[in-house]
Amino acid sequence: MNDRYGPDVLSSTTSHHRRRPQSKQVAAQLGLVVEEVTTGWVGAVTRVEKSGGQHVVVLEDSRGSLRTFPLGPGFWIDGKPVTLVAPTRPESVQKQQRRRTASGSLAVADAPARVARTSRIWVEGRHDAELVEKIWGDDLRIEGVVVELLQGIDHLNDRLEEFRPTRQARIGVLVDHLVVGTKEQRIVDEITRRWGPECIRIVGHPFVDIWQAIKPERLGMAQWPRIPRNIEWKRGILAHLNMPHETQTDVAHGWASILRQVRSYSDLVPELLGPVENLIDFVTIDEPSA
Repeated sequence: MNDRYGPDVLSSTTSHHRRRPQSKQVAAQLGLVVEEVTTGWVGAVTRVEKSGGQHVVVLEDSRGSLRTFPLGPGFWIDGKPVTLVAPTRPESVQKQQRRRTASGSLAVADAPARVARTSRIWVEGRHDAELVEKIWGDDLRIEGVVVELLQGIDHLNDRLEEFRPTRQARIGVLVDHLVVGTKEQRIVDEITRRWGPECIRIVGHPFVDIWQAIKPERLGMAQWPRIPRNIEWKRGILAHLNMPHETQTDVAHGWASILRQVRSYSDLVPELLGPVENLIDFVTIDEPSA
C-alpha cells in the first residue's frame, strides 16, 4: 500500500539525508573568501596562526576590519559548508601577507587610480591635506576621492554655493578645532541645517592645529606644549623643538620635518583617525541616481 505522505523524513534511510550537503576540508589559503556561519562574517583569509594551542584564521572583510576564528567546521564557501584546515605549510600564509597601506588597509597591487568621483573631501589647509595624503592617499586614489583645500571654514558656505552638493555629489569637510560652543561649531550647525546631512558631512578634531593629531612621542615629547596666545602657535611649537621658526619658510621646513616622522595611522591619535575614516565612508557611498 502506498504512503500518500511519503517516507519518514527523519529516517536515516531517506533521500533527504542522502542529499544533505557534506562539509569538505579546504586549506585556509591566503585570499580565500569564506563566511563564518554563526556570525555571518564574510572575509578573506589574511593569515593562519597558532593561538592558545590551536590554529586560528584571521579574516578581513570588505571594509578592512579583522576578526579571528578557530579553524575547523562552521564555514561556507559559495553557499556550501566547509571545514577550514591549516595549509600544509601554515607559515607560508604568514609570509605571503599582502602589503598594507599607511592607513592599515590591504594594498591593492598595480591597481590604477579610479576616475575621480564627483564627491569631494575638503580640508582647511595645506598641512591638513598633506597629512591626509600621507596616511590615506593610497585608499583615496583607489576610491577616486579628491581632497581639496578650503583655506579656512569661513569660506565654506561660498564654496558650497559654487559646488551645490547633492546625494550623488557629496561633500565631506574636515575642520580644525571643532569644539562645542566655538565659532566653528556654530558655522557647522548652520551649514548642515541648510544643505542637509544627506549631502554634506562636517567632522573635526579638537586641536588648535592638525599638527597635534600626531602623537607627541614621535617628536620626542611627552605631550604637546601649551603655547601662549601672544605667540603664533606653529612657531611656538618649532621653538619648543629647538627648530628654526622665525619665517614662514622656517614653518614650512619645520612641518616637512615633522611630517617625515609620521609612518602610518598608528602615529596619529584617534581624534583624527575616526573623523577622516567617517568622511571617506560618507563620500564613497554610491547613491542611486535621482
